[in-house]
Amino acid sequence: MPEYIIQTEGLNFQYSKYRKVLENVSLNIPKGAIYGFLGPNGAGKSTTMRLLTGILPEQEKSIKVFGKPLHGQLPEVFNSIGSLVESPALYLHLSGYDNLRYIAKLRNLPEIRIPEALELVDLTRDAKRKAKQYSLGMKQRLAIAMALLSDPQLLLLDEPVNGLDPNGMRDIRQLLVKLNKEKGVTIFVSSHLLAEIERMCTHVGIISNGKLRFEGTIEELGKQSGTCKVQVGLRDAAQWQQKLQQDYPTAILESASQVVLELPGREAIPAFTKSLVNNGADIYEIKVLNGLEEWFMTLINQK
Repeated sequence: MPEYIIQTEGLNFQYSKYRKVLENVSLNIPKGAIYGFLGPNGAGKSTTMRLLTGILPEQEKSIKVFGKPLHGQLPEVFNSIGSLVESPALYLHLSGYDNLRYIAKLRNLPEIRIPEALELVDLTRDAKRKAKQYSLGMKQRLAIAMALLSDPQLLLLDEPVNGLDPNGMRDIRQLLVKLNKEKGVTIFVSSHLLAEIERMCTHVGIISNGKLRFEGTIEELGKQSGTCKVQVGLRDAAQWQQKLQQDYPTAILESASQVVLELPGREAIPAFTKSLVNNGADIYEIKVLNGLEEWFMTLINQK
């Protein structure tokens, strides 16, 4: 039986009598996971984050953190939780180091942790620069460093790559994987970007219109999406299309260097690729044309 860091049992929330934001949301975030909370804007992700961090009060006392009801642990539980919800509150006229120093004083944390936090987010060289000179990605990393000062067991991040360019997204993704693997931090991260969640997470929950549509591992998510159409770029595509049709009747020649076919699911891609290579195929690329993304769109459009 896995140990869960966060559990919500039938979580409901409404801002008014007529505006229900969350309906019967039951989350199970295992210890040691990178859990992606995925859904379109307005799905209920940020409201869930605000409830988990106590910014919004619970209406039905249905949240457990570290195996105990959240409401009975506030505010002491945040000695073990780091969070970045909404925009990072930075003092732009201060250096990165002094921003962390201020947070350390405010939370009565030892300043000796500051250099380690800066190193973890790769800001050691920029520690003395004023935060107003930081790029958007650097500001996000500084905000994560603030959340790490208490050496938390759990990190809650609401849309941490929002507005970042591809390089900034990659930096944040690599940082979170590093924190999880090297420090053992359990990470609960919300996003509306399927590709980012898929690249870094071990588990995922999909929410839309305030309802949880799916929860499970990334592997289970791939299996749920059904058949997977792939475009294979390879040398002598016409010859390979004929060979592939014996096992994959859907295989068609798309161009002189491309074959399109359907596999049973995304999990079949590694074995399919290995088989091609073992049989002498020169592969240029394999591109997924549908499957997970298409299934995800179907899920989030449910009422």
